[in-house]
Amino acid sequence: MKKGLIFVISAPSGAGKTTVINGFLKNRQDFYLSVSATTRKPRAGETDGTHYFFYTADKFKSLIKEGEFLEYARVLDNYYGTPKGPVINNTDEGRNVIMDVDIQGAANLKKKLKDKCVTIFIIPPSFAELESRLKNRKTESEEDMKKRLELGKKEMMERKKYDYIIMNDSVENAVKYLDYIVNLEIQEKGGSK
Repeated sequence: MKKGLIFVISAPSGAGKTTVINGFLKNRQDFYLSVSATTRKPRAGETDGTHYFFYTADKFKSLIKEGEFLEYARVLDNYYGTPKGPVINNTDEGRNVIMDVDIQGAANLKKKLKDKCVTIFIIPPSFAELESRLKNRKTESEEDMKKRLELGKKEMMERKKYDYIIMNDSVENAVKYLDYIVNLEIQEKGGSK
C-alpha cells in the first residue's frame, strides 16, 4: 500500500487559509485534516478536538517531553503543535493529510518529512486586504491585531521557501488551485488517490 502525502498549508492570520482548506475538503474525502494543539483560548464557535486540541501550557509542555508532537512552536505567547499519532497513522494507512501549520512548523515538517511533505503558502491579494480581513474578523483585541499584522509581514517574507504559493483573491479560485496542486503532487510523488 502506498503511503499518503502530507500537504502543509501556511498563511498569515487573516489570509483565508482555514476557509480555503474547508472548501477543498468538501470534495476530498481521501484526506485527513490534521487537528493542531494549542495553548491559546478557544475563539467563539471553536470546539476542542474539532478546531484545535486546547491544552494548558503545563499539559502542552508535558506532551513535548513525551515526544507526542511532529512539530511545535511558540507563536505570539502561545504554543502550537501537531500531534504525531493521527498524522502517522493516516499516512501509513494510505490517506493523504492536510495540515494548517505556521511557518516555523512548516519548516520543521519539511526538514523532518522531506519529499513526503508538500508546502503551500496562501497569500492575500494585498497587505491592506489582510488588515481589513483581520479587522472584520473581530476576534482579537487591537493590540493582538497589531501583533498579528507584524507577524504577518514577517511570514509573507518566508513564502518563497514554500513549494507553492496561492493567492486567495477569491476562495473559489484558491480552492481550485489547491486541488490542482494536490492532484499534480499525488501524480508525481505517488500519494494515495
